[in-house]
Amino acid sequence: VIFPLFAKGTTLSNYQYWGNMITNGTLNIAGLVLAPVIAYCLSRNKDFHNPILAAVVALTSLIVMMPFSIKILPTGASKSVTATGVLSFTNLGTTGMFAGIIIGLIATEIFIRFANMKILNINIGGNVPPSVFQSFFDMIPVILTLAIMSLVSALLLVFGKTNLIDLITNLIQEPLRRFNTSLIGMLFIYSCGNFLFTLGIHQTVINGTLLDPVLLINMNKNMAAYAAHEKIPYILTNTFRDTFGMIGGTGSTICLLIAIFIFSRIKASRNVATLAVAPGLFNINEPVIFGYPIVFNIPMMIPFVLQPVIGISIAYFFTVIGFMNRVVVYIPWTTPPLLSSYLATAGDFRAVLVQALIIIIGIALYLPFLKISERVTAKQAAMEKIIEFINICFLKMSRYLDLLR
Repeated sequence: VIFPLFAKGTTLSNYQYWGNMITNGTLNIAGLVLAPVIAYCLSRNKDFHNPILAAVVALTSLIVMMPFSIKILPTGASKSVTATGVLSFTNLGTTGMFAGIIIGLIATEIFIRFANMKILNINIGGNVPPSVFQSFFDMIPVILTLAIMSLVSALLLVFGKTNLIDLITNLIQEPLRRFNTSLIGMLFIYSCGNFLFTLGIHQTVINGTLLDPVLLINMNKNMAAYAAHEKIPYILTNTFRDTFGMIGGTGSTICLLIAIFIFSRIKASRNVATLAVAPGLFNINEPVIFGYPIVFNIPMMIPFVLQPVIGISIAYFFTVIGFMNRVVVYIPWTTPPLLSSYLATAGDFRAVLVQALIIIIGIALYLPFLKISERVTAKQAAMEKIIEFINICFLKMSRYLDLLR
């Protein structure tokens, strides 16, 4: 987005190479990183004595399950060739995320079960270093786990002419991605997550599990297509969702803050908004959700769940009709509003106008519910004062009766 403003030709290509290397070390090895991390956390949660070894076994198992040969397109060639003895960023990256998750879980469970069988543990005894003792102690469980994973990989290759990575991708990941990344599917799941947030349960319980992995796949494919100057394949990505459905944080609460500053005369509301506006500019809105509050506040639940649906739908419409570019840059979710839409669409000012329109509509949506919430709060405060007055009267009366006795 920025470099083309002052760099061209070879210089720009060198900058692109630098950026691609960062992508290769992050998104393009997501599946490879997930397997050992999941194995480590799972084994630690099960109080297994050697979580590091479990992580190594999971990582090895993932490599064991990789395709024995892959088709690659050499630079400048028009026809792909089959290569063996190589690992592909396609299988190691976002496409292999589900494989990394599943293999990380399965391999760890198998390994821990074997390791907990005392008959399979080798106790060499004697005065040897702990690392040496531990290596022999878990040797047979490691061998058995990798043998099983290798056997599965071989059977899939011999009888199915496939591998577990492709199997998981085709049977689980792709069908899930097609539904979850459809407009209806994404809005339904995202709204469920936002509704949970109004009950105090963080939305990542739903969205982080069901949406983020598959939307990240779309984002990665969009970036790859943009870098190769090809047609951008997808509209809905995790960055698209965050940029147009999470303006100021989950529920697009920057709209609520602006509505409070413009229309509210309640001191408590303005105090919360003043404290929340700085983090809200970077899409961190827990001060609003728990401080205003939105949690268990029935009037505020409605716009909190509805506004992201409206924002994403509006942005989707303007993208479909070609008014603005598709999202092709994976920006941090903490990027401030207006700047986020500009950067995510590779410098399209029309996207900024769309995001500004969404914010204006959000202010109009939040306003009536803000007024209702403030009236309810005022009545509750008045009721609390009445109850407090009655309690004081009863307390004084009881003391007076005690004196009479």
